[in-house]
Amino acid sequence: MRSTKTWGGAVLALAATVLLPVAAGAASADPGISLNSADGPHIASSKAADARTLTLQVYSAAMDKNIEVDVQRAADPSQPAPVLYLLNGAGGGTDAATWRKQTDVLNFLSDKNVTVVQPIGGRFSYYTDWRAPDPALGVNKWKTFLTEELPPLIDRALNTNGRNAIAGLSMSGTSVLQLPIAAPGLYRSAAAYSGCAQISDPLGYNLVRAVVAVGGGDATNMYGPEGDPMWAANDPYVHADQLRGLNLFISAGSGVPGEWDTLNGPHTLPGPGGWVNQLTVGGALEAASNYCTHNLKAKLDSLGIPATYDFTPTGTHSWGYWEDALKQSWPVLAAGLDLPA
Repeated sequence: MRSTKTWGGAVLALAATVLLPVAAGAASADPGISLNSADGPHIASSKAADARTLTLQVYSAAMDKNIEVDVQRAADPSQPAPVLYLLNGAGGGTDAATWRKQTDVLNFLSDKNVTVVQPIGGRFSYYTDWRAPDPALGVNKWKTFLTEELPPLIDRALNTNGRNAIAGLSMSGTSVLQLPIAAPGLYRSAAAYSGCAQISDPLGYNLVRAVVAVGGGDATNMYGPEGDPMWAANDPYVHADQLRGLNLFISAGSGVPGEWDTLNGPHTLPGPGGWVNQLTVGGALEAASNYCTHNLKAKLDSLGIPATYDFTPTGTHSWGYWEDALKQSWPVLAAGLDLPA
């Protein structure tokens, strides 16, 4: 697999994950970032690639390690700006399957007055707090990091206005629904692309286990064995009533091949083998996501909770559709951020 055309979510791993180092560049310390040397969560270092692009090292006390956080500053630095937390798929942004490398969404967002924050890490973790350390994936306390540790540091360091939104795809399409439930009021908009909210039913449970297993992890260390109350406690479908008040955008394709599934296309895995993999594995994963997402819609409808849905008649579990979905979701994200659509 060439490094420039990989996927997010489980497809990425099933199609042979390529792990790449974070791109190096001529980076210098950013004097505009205030570093905190306290023992608790703090910004350990900051480097600026240019006037708007930063790489932070943020110490997580919950995980006792530094987390890389990539930042694209808002278009107008003269006034406080809202924040979009943008999560990657199963690789956690540590590989080639990232928003930055597979899409033009950062360019799309570059003229918007929003600061874009991408944590790098959390591969195969579902960006949640695990009940136990995992021999392969280590200590995962991503819910704590993304709801308690990182946002206050970002707010203090980057001249924000306290309005936040969150968006994610595939694996993190589940996370971006869990996190607003865990921290009511922190995020005002959430966009989930090709995720599965229904993680405690048999299909969702087995999908989560399969994704985590591809990364070498054991989902028993996440929420326990099947039927453990932690699965239902962290299931956005079960707790859909707690999504009330959010600006919600939820999307999924059908799994049927569409415009971004052509042989050697710009968003297709390379070669005949990659193309077949995208159609088969990617089609099956997207069909499963579509099933979960339609169930979530039915639940939200029954609760009288509005959301914007984008159910496309075609589309596999791949980057072309996620790029399209993010752009489609911008008016919903912008509404929560008090920005023009």
